[in-house]
Amino acid sequence: MALSDVLYAAYGRRLAKGLGPESIPRHVGVMLDGNRRWARARGAGTSEGHQAGADNIANLLGWCEEVGVEVVTLWLLSTDNLNRPESELRPLLGIIERAVDTLADEGRWRLHVVGALTLLPAVTRERLEAAAARTAGVDGMLVNVAVGYGGRREIADAVRSLLLEHADLGTTIEELAEILDVEHIAEHLYTKGQPDPDLVIRTSGEQRLGGFLLWQSAHSEFYFCEAYWPDFRKVDFLRALRAFGERHRRFGS
Repeated sequence: MALSDVLYAAYGRRLAKGLGPESIPRHVGVMLDGNRRWARARGAGTSEGHQAGADNIANLLGWCEEVGVEVVTLWLLSTDNLNRPESELRPLLGIIERAVDTLADEGRWRLHVVGALTLLPAVTRERLEAAAARTAGVDGMLVNVAVGYGGRREIADAVRSLLLEHADLGTTIEELAEILDVEHIAEHLYTKGQPDPDLVIRTSGEQRLGGFLLWQSAHSEFYFCEAYWPDFRKVDFLRALRAFGERHRRFGS
């Protein structure tokens, strides 16, 4: 083992030892950013970067499981990314399909696919849904796999679902306007019934949400990491938890 690996392992143990209960979020959202830039920096192809990123997902879930996180949301593909050239999009979808299958085969986590699934190719949608169905009985950490996901689209879909529900009940627009509140919309989000994310991590140095969990992250804490996603290590994750535990959460006040 290289000296740097020994030092990082020791540092990681020290970080983990210093984490108290206040450092452990119930729900962590992760923006897995930087795969393409990681590939370019190494003179590799885009698909190699996406594959390297996919290969790091199980590590992250293991770290979350180890400290007691209950829910993880992984943003794997945005609605904007669906507009990428077919020559890039098809290989990326294949990597995502295989990655989600691999996570399901682990049998450790309960997968839930979120996003505008009707925008995905039928073969991708069916494969992701089948993988999630295989984990329905797993009594483990809940993992939201966000594919074809956009925060604005989610809110629009929630409002659409709400309107259709009340149309079926015979509620008029005027009656709905009288009673409508934030909880009505929350009940129709892709993540309905789940706790909102306490901590949102974005890798690659970018410091913006980009549409990730727009509604749910109103009171979230954010942690921005310089490492590209394929290089994200356990010590980076533990640093994020340490930073989270040191913050005084105001919940919008």
